[in-house]
Amino acid sequence: MNLGRRLLITVPYVWLVALFLIPFLIVLKIALSDYAISIPPYTPTLEVAKGWEGFKEFWSKLDFENFVFLSEDSLYVMAYLSSFKIAAIATFLTLLVGFPFAYAIANAPEEWRPSLLMLVILPFWTSFLIRVYALIGIISNEGFLNQFLMWTGIIGEPIVIMNTTTAVYIGIVYTYLPFMVLPIYATLDKLDGSLLEAAQDLGCTRIGAFWSVTVYLAKPGVIAGCFLVFIPALGEFVIPSLLGGSRTLMIGKVLWEEFFSNRDWPVAAAVAVILLLVLIIPIVLFQRNEQKQREAGK
Repeated sequence: MNLGRRLLITVPYVWLVALFLIPFLIVLKIALSDYAISIPPYTPTLEVAKGWEGFKEFWSKLDFENFVFLSEDSLYVMAYLSSFKIAAIATFLTLLVGFPFAYAIANAPEEWRPSLLMLVILPFWTSFLIRVYALIGIISNEGFLNQFLMWTGIIGEPIVIMNTTTAVYIGIVYTYLPFMVLPIYATLDKLDGSLLEAAQDLGCTRIGAFWSVTVYLAKPGVIAGCFLVFIPALGEFVIPSLLGGSRTLMIGKVLWEEFFSNRDWPVAAAVAVILLLVLIIPIVLFQRNEQKQREAGK
């Protein structure tokens, strides 16, 4: 292997070590530390400056007290379970909305497709935070949605959407919809229309052909889209904080409160480590799915 290829392979590994492994080890070090009223608010159990003696002291004092505390406190357990539930339901809702979008774009006239894709990507040109605040202006009690429905006479009083789990679902679907639409569209765009005709010639109805051919062949894009929505939604903080209010329990909010409100960095770091380890599972599954798609495309 020549020097150029070695350098090309080394760059992503250096990037992962510098921006993932080292920060993770720092967070893990804090998670294994003890809380202290100081700056920073923890007493490190590992002091690298002491060299080998520091490592020996670290192994002698090593405990997983913060992780045990998380398993014993129902607040954190419920936060993880609630985050999984909200992320899973929001991913399913995003799929229900995103698949028709992707299907419509894939079947639109070819000259219209770039413009339609641009409309899907266009929200990324605006700050994520600004988009969430704009959504508040739509779904709040005095927002555009309630004003419009009351003006048409459909409702007599405002619908309470803000500070509910429903608002969180709407926010996740609204902000992460492009992550679902784009991979599904990329799969449907490669679909051979003659397969649908063949299925109908063999006795399938149009709906049967759609389910057995279109949906089946779109499965790689659906899986990729679900992972791209579920993984960030699981640790989401901005949307549940601004739209869900105090009643919505998600691990991202708990993590922020432990770091900045309670200033209990060791517990907060332990929460972050567990969240990262939990996220590794869907990330690994996503990477395997991508690898299978690449191998199938060869």
